[in-house]
Amino acid sequence: MRSSLPLFLAALALGLLPPAAAIAGETLPERTLRQIIDHERTLLADAAKQGDKLDQEAFRVQAQELCHEYELLLHDSPNYALAFADYGHLLYKLGMTREAVGMMLKADQIDPNIPLVKNQIGDYLTEEGKPLEAINYFMDAIRLAPSEPLYHYQLGQLLYTDRDDFLKSGDWTREQIDDGMHKAFQRAAELAPDRIEFTFRYAESFNDLAKPDWDGALQAWAALEEKAATQLDRETMRLEAANVLIKQGKFASARLLLATVAEPALAVQKQKLVAQLPAAPAK
Repeated sequence: MRSSLPLFLAALALGLLPPAAAIAGETLPERTLRQIIDHERTLLADAAKQGDKLDQEAFRVQAQELCHEYELLLHDSPNYALAFADYGHLLYKLGMTREAVGMMLKADQIDPNIPLVKNQIGDYLTEEGKPLEAINYFMDAIRLAPSEPLYHYQLGQLLYTDRDDFLKSGDWTREQIDDGMHKAFQRAAELAPDRIEFTFRYAESFNDLAKPDWDGALQAWAALEEKAATQLDRETMRLEAANVLIKQGKFASARLLLATVAEPALAVQKQKLVAQLPAAPAK
């Protein structure tokens, strides 16, 4: 059962510099960027609060003003990599992908050691159907920030979704792809054990191997069920475990587990699994 859990990213500014009233020793460009970031945080937070009631025209005008602030800073400080990176991050949020990538590439040219820039460029190359180029940027992001779970997750997703491209290149075997994918998801889950989007995807990845590790999958789903905060979450993990049991041909165990799932929200998913079970033996 493929998860539709979205990867939730906070809609706030990148914030590479801390929001403080004053920082000893900061340069004028650093202070200006910090102030722009504070402005950006406020604008996006207010927009999020307004939700469907957001005045689109007013937001557009304010966003243009914010972009103008970035452009003035970059005009005065053309070699300030962090400013290019933050501006690019804002443009991504505004849906201006191509312009955003231009800013990220400029930031990377000035300073090739900003991990978020590497990750954003990797995202863009993935969307453009260039996974063999994207992977180098994801690997660089991990090298620069090995403790950031998102970068490991992104690598795992790339290896999974673009597996065929890596195989066709002749530089990767299925075993190498599976190993890289599974370890990437595992590392993301280890670094952020409270992030369900990472731990859930790690549990799923046991199924995605050329030779699925069903026993490992069952252990992962059991561990997630134990940590689940709600009954709905617990029963969701049971459905996943039941799916694994069905694939193993352990129909009696799957039937017993499915009998414990009673949440109405899971009724359709449960029924799909029940339909895969053979008829119960006559008593």
